[in-house]
Amino acid sequence: MSASMSSDETVRAVDYSRVFNQAIDRLHAEGRYRVFIDILRNKGMFPNARCFAGHNGPKPITVWCSNDYLAMGQHPAVIAAMEEALHDVGAGSGGTRNIGGNTHYHIDLESELADLHGKEGALLFTSGYVSNEATLATLAKVLPGCIIFSDELNHASMIAGIRNSGCEKRVFRHNDVAHLEELLAEADPQAPKLIAFESVYSMDADIAPIAAICDLADKYNALTYLDEVHAVGMYGARGGGISERDGVADRLNIIEGTLGKAFGVMGGYIAADRTIIDVIRSYAPGFIFTTSLSPVLVAGALASVRHLKASSAEREGQQAAAAKLKAMFRDAGLPVMDSTTHIVPLMVGDPVKAKRVSDILLAEYGVYVQPINFPTVPRGTERLRFTPGPAHDEIMMRELTDALVEIWGRLEMRRAA
Repeated sequence: MSASMSSDETVRAVDYSRVFNQAIDRLHAEGRYRVFIDILRNKGMFPNARCFAGHNGPKPITVWCSNDYLAMGQHPAVIAAMEEALHDVGAGSGGTRNIGGNTHYHIDLESELADLHGKEGALLFTSGYVSNEATLATLAKVLPGCIIFSDELNHASMIAGIRNSGCEKRVFRHNDVAHLEELLAEADPQAPKLIAFESVYSMDADIAPIAAICDLADKYNALTYLDEVHAVGMYGARGGGISERDGVADRLNIIEGTLGKAFGVMGGYIAADRTIIDVIRSYAPGFIFTTSLSPVLVAGALASVRHLKASSAEREGQQAAAAKLKAMFRDAGLPVMDSTTHIVPLMVGDPVKAKRVSDILLAEYGVYVQPINFPTVPRGTERLRFTPGPAHDEIMMRELTDALVEIWGRLEMRRAA
């Protein structure tokens, strides 16, 4: 025994295994342990896929929760562009953008994205999460004394970036412009300010009052940072998002988007003026010190962005499908949440029941939709989140609605009045 330890003290080793197991047990007890489905999509046949469950081989399923909203991940032009790039330059990028990983594909895509949003420049990241975290953290560090004003329902990646910046933050009630102004008015008028918010909030499926927030930014000399990940490709004449649709893109300092949702591939980006882009490029560790996107992925995203700039057929088909599914759910008395966007959330309000409904849909009906639980949404607001696309036809929607009505009745769950 050490001389520095009293005679009645004993050495107690940390039982690491017990601590980790207890952490997992808590998730099971709360009904929010996450299970990842084992599936393969069928090329060119979305939303059809194969699910590997049990030992009887794959079974056919219909996917209802993909963020590949427009099925661009299956589009022939996207696949052809990726195949061409693979055979032209190979698989990987070769390193960071600074060391071997800066290809002509990357430069072309950044130019297309800058043009999409009417900005001077754009910068690619490996994901939308990284683009949010790296940009917000870096901006606040470059602006001494910066205060970030953040919508309370902002994505986890935005929250992480704000936290990692170490700056002051003020959280305003969701889409509450009056509360935001109260907070701005209370702040030091000399302090740099940044308002961070989203255009489409993917869990509640509502839209931010972008123009009103820009008015406040002008009044209080604040920068604006808009996350358009659930809107790029989906809204606007060329797919520039809600800011393009509403004619306010030019009023925003920074627009952030993803290439992994409506564009159907992978990656994230920001678009802004040349100086802001250069600052993030030069100072953000999340950009500087990571291997760049494979040129194969970039080529696919480039083809997708170019296609959706010229074609509105996919957007129109998706909006029509979302409207039809909402109407079917509502007519059937299912608790569909009010939504003005392409996302169709169905309220459950209990994590165990949400998981049970999801499990029955998959096992008995061949329907795949993931339950959405805390911390993605607040406790007590657990839901199923459906994302009907242009390839979901009316027969699929009717079968889905009938299945949900049957399960709601089986589990004796409350339906809408």
